[in-house]
Formats: sequence, C-alpha cells, structure tokens
Amino acid sequence: MSESVRIFIGYDRNEIIAYHVLVQSIIENSSLPLSITPIALDNVRGIFKREKHPLQSTEFSFSRFLAPYLSNYEGWSIFMDCDMIVRRDIAELWNMRDDNYAVMCCKHDYTPVSDTKFLNNVQSKYEKKNWSSVMMFNNAKCKALTPEYVNTRSGLELHQFKWLENDNLIGSLPLTWNHLVEDYAYDPEAALIHYTYGGPYFEEYLDCDYAEDWQQYKRRTLHATQRAKAEPEPA
Repeated sequence: MSESVRIFIGYDRNEIIAYHVLVQSIIENSSLPLSITPIALDNVRGIFKREKHPLQSTEFSFSRFLAPYLSNYEGWSIFMDCDMIVRRDIAELWNMRDDNYAVMCCKHDYTPVSDTKFLNNVQSKYEKKNWSSVMMFNNAKCKALTPEYVNTRSGLELHQFKWLENDNLIGSLPLTWNHLVEDYAYDPEAALIHYTYGGPYFEEYLDCDYAEDWQQYKRRTLHATQRAKAEPEPA
C-alpha cells in the first residue's frame, strides 16, 4: 500500500470553515492516501504552554513547529496554514521531498502590499516572511524542535529557521505551491492558493482572487445527498 501523506494544518477558531474547506480541497485532488491532523490549541494543551504574543495573528503561529515532534521525528510531514486551498494533487508536492534538506518551503522574496490583514491583525514584515506557511519537514533532521524549544524561543528564531545549523538545510519549493493572493499576480496554474490577507470566508474578501475556487470547495464540503426512499413493494 502507498505511504500516507502526513499533513498537519493550523486550526484557528476564527477561521473554522477555512480549515474544513482546505481539507476538502486536498482530499478531492489527492491520488495518495492521506493522514490529516489539525494543530488545534485545545488538542495540544499538554505540550504547548506558550502565552499568546501581541503580534500573533493566528492560534497556530508557533504551534506549527510541533509537527516534527507530533510525527515522532520520523519520516516526512507537511505543515500548512488553514487559509489555503490546494488545486492540484498533493502527490506533486510530496514527491519533491529531498533528503539533503531538513525542511523545504517556498522562498518568498517580497514586501507585503498592506500593513494589515484579516481581522485587522498587523502584517508583520521580516526576513523569510511566509516561508513557514507551507513547510515539508524531514522530521529526523528537525529534532531541535522540541516542545521546550517551541514554547520558549522567539517568533523570529522559529519563523526564520534559526533552529537549523545553516540555511543550506532549507530546500526550495516552487512558488506555485504557496501562491500569495494579492502579493502575486493571478496565475491560473497556481497549485496552492494562500489567502494571506483574508479569504472569501470574510465579507470584505468575497471578491478576492480565487474566491470562486474556494466557494466551489465550500459547496462540496457542505454537500450531502439524501438517498431516495424505496417505493413500497406492491401487495
């Protein structure tokens, strides 16, 4: 049997529908079996003790780095934010794993177009911005990411991959696998859409790029077919 693709998704109680629509988009397009786990604060209380930071815009800003620990530092795993949809087969991304690296991500080099994002959160600007929003972890090479480390180190240490010996351990993924809506021009071939400023689940972003793609996955997430009642047998 094919190896399951192990995926962790950040779960935020302010964006519950976003999580479920992302999961639907992954399931719908995948040719491989999947193991999908939400990283929700209530589920990791026993290991994640960190207080919320004033600049933290999501509940999983730091808990995302628990993915290697939650994988027992074995094999590979993917982490992704919940404000996304996947429009192509996740096998394409999974097949890019390279054991030469400890982690692989899209190496964005840009300046955000706005100083704020969803729910009026501050759009922090720092080196390696959004690199950690989609990561493929080579878990055995990420043993520095213990719960103690994740609980105590600064946001920049975590998001700028300071837990690695050097940046040569960070592999590159094609930007199409973390397409930043509004920051990047519309690309009909984009594989993974990232609604960085807010998605169509917020009123003010109903008409953003790829809004209809998200709505289509939402409709299928909510779909249920009622089985017709059998006609009674004739007497």
